[in-house]
Amino acid sequence: MNRKQLIDAVKSQMPAARWEHTLGVMETAVLLARSYQGDADKAHMAAVLHDVCKYWPVKEQGNVIRDHGLPADLLDYDKEIWHAHAGAFIAQRDYEVDDEEVLDAIRYHTTGRKHMTQLEKIVCLADYIEPGRDFPGVHKIREIAEYSMEKALLTAFDGTIIFLLEKGKKVYPLTLLARNSLVDEINQLN
Repeated sequence: MNRKQLIDAVKSQMPAARWEHTLGVMETAVLLARSYQGDADKAHMAAVLHDVCKYWPVKEQGNVIRDHGLPADLLDYDKEIWHAHAGAFIAQRDYEVDDEEVLDAIRYHTTGRKHMTQLEKIVCLADYIEPGRDFPGVHKIREIAEYSMEKALLTAFDGTIIFLLEKGKKVYPLTLLARNSLVDEINQLN
């Protein structure tokens, strides 16, 4: 499947507003890749596919997780994170993506994980800061991203964790591990 076919196929899976978000993530991921010596082509592909299952019925996302051996513990946490793992599976099965780096960038764009790769950081951060995002603190994260991807992601994860705690929701363990791993990375750089 060529790039245009992939884009057309993914675009047809989502409402126009989500496609606008995806376009913003694509643009931002490529810019981040260029700024931080990442692979712009892989960043673009992962960004195209990062929300491929986002608007599938929740039951269908859960079925993909259950039926294909994806981490079952996801089902014990907020449904907002399910689409990432389901999406990586669909990207491989339906869109013939076989690059594990790209699949992992899709898989971990909502939760992060310990020792995130450069591509995972790029796609995760692009999802947070694409131009259409408007939430308290996003401008600060964008400013930090201009000089440190790790510090920007740490700020983003901190905000997500605080938001979840304030709402009385559980925090997925990989997000805590991602946050702590970023603290270690930043401390090693200083």
